[in-house]
Amino acid sequence: MSGEVKDEGRPDLGDVPAAPPAGETPLRTPMTEAGARVRTPDPLALVIFGGTGDLTRRKLMPALWALRADGLLPEGFAIIGNSREEIGEDDFRERMRGALAEFDEEPDADDWAGFSRRIRYVHGSTDDPGTFDRLKQVLEEVERDCGTQGNRMFYLALPPSVIAQTAQGLGGAGLVTGPKDAAWTRIIVEKPFGRDLESAQGLNASLLEVFRERQIFRIDHYLGKETLQNLLVFRFANTIWEPLWSRNYVDHVQITVAESVGVEGRAGYYDRSGALRDMIQSHLLQILTLVAMEPPASYDADSIRNEKVKVLQSIPLLQGDDIGRWAVRGRYGASGKGGEDDRAYLDEKNVPEESRTETYAAVRLTVDNWRWEGVPFYLRTGKKLAGKQSEVVIRFRPAPHPIRDLVHCDSPAPNALVLHIQPDEGMSLFFEAKEPGIRGPLRAVSMDFDYKRAFGVESPEAYQRLLLDAMLGDATLFARRDEVEAAWTLVTPILEAWERQGEPEEYPAGSWGPRCADELLAQEGRSWHQPTG
Repeated sequence: MSGEVKDEGRPDLGDVPAAPPAGETPLRTPMTEAGARVRTPDPLALVIFGGTGDLTRRKLMPALWALRADGLLPEGFAIIGNSREEIGEDDFRERMRGALAEFDEEPDADDWAGFSRRIRYVHGSTDDPGTFDRLKQVLEEVERDCGTQGNRMFYLALPPSVIAQTAQGLGGAGLVTGPKDAAWTRIIVEKPFGRDLESAQGLNASLLEVFRERQIFRIDHYLGKETLQNLLVFRFANTIWEPLWSRNYVDHVQITVAESVGVEGRAGYYDRSGALRDMIQSHLLQILTLVAMEPPASYDADSIRNEKVKVLQSIPLLQGDDIGRWAVRGRYGASGKGGEDDRAYLDEKNVPEESRTETYAAVRLTVDNWRWEGVPFYLRTGKKLAGKQSEVVIRFRPAPHPIRDLVHCDSPAPNALVLHIQPDEGMSLFFEAKEPGIRGPLRAVSMDFDYKRAFGVESPEAYQRLLLDAMLGDATLFARRDEVEAAWTLVTPILEAWERQGEPEEYPAGSWGPRCADELLAQEGRSWHQPTG
């Protein structure tokens, strides 16, 4: 903790303090020094299916450019983009340069000239065997010209409907190495991993017909967030927290991923998904496992993922009447404030007027094991809420004995630890302090840790870290088959029940969600911690 103490119940996250000079920040480590401790990947060719798409432009190319700047790309490296657009290689390179200028920084001309020589393009649909024949030729060229040594990583930035056929195409063209080959092959698959348990099992089965499980990297960009990665260090490298991290001291846990924007032109996808599928099945359940998992026997990928799966398997299914009681949904309406963007969800372009898709979902889950028996975990996510804020709140049990005779107040507020995931990564510890004066009242204050201020550098972007880990073959931050299917096992009964029910409860845009979400916690005498995002 930085030692800075604030009142008002929660630190102000609006302004990030300017980073102090390097010499005045003992925690600061320049990225060049930090990078020196990171292993450089083997030579490889990275093939991006969906190479002209939004994800490539906004996230993947800026992440690769940042890895190059930090010296974390191998000398033998090439990028091959693929899409159905019939454009030339020079046009594709120019689009990638434009993507950097728009979403990162204008690349230096000399740096870009050297980098762009390693970029190739193959056009064609993934349902056409000829596409994979052309890709095979280009892979052989970059192996010769760029020294990629036959190692290949395929990034499927594609709709879920074509994932299986793309994997089959790669296998049919002989582009996937076996366990006895000198070179390696890996595949990165973007979420959603199916629409329900049955489709997720089918997708996994299709992938495993071509790839071994150790070759498949199912990516969830939330696990690349600095705070989530630091959660394991925070819990297991600091002995002060471990004795408190259980039902003996924790009253409940809240996990919030709030978005202030609406569907933003993604209504075609979102209306087939909804908040439960889009966010809770993946992001929020992943966060829950990191909060609740037991210390692993070692910190390799499989040991950590084993503990995460145990958490998911320890969560009782919501069924029957429990779904109506412990799972709620909502849909944003207009705020009533007017303006061009003040549209209800049903008024968004490409949303069917009969849609019953939820834009807000909240559930109460429990983890039935020794550590967490009786501790509720409340998960919520929504669009067009009062602010953009993702955080985990660990609310501790109240003090067992009132101190009304010592100060003029009611019982002190319970302590809380808040892990800020975005937009400002850090942590806050809330506790009670007496205001100055004779028998003064209590006031909630906080001790705050801010990554940017403490270390003096920006946290690496999530895709930068996850791409590097995949290149290194480190699957710690990627979902395993049993992990994905365990999450869908929990979510599918809720989805099926909601499909039989009526309309989601409407909430005004710019609020913190529908009334039923507040009632979810009020049943047990609790309330949501409201961020100030």
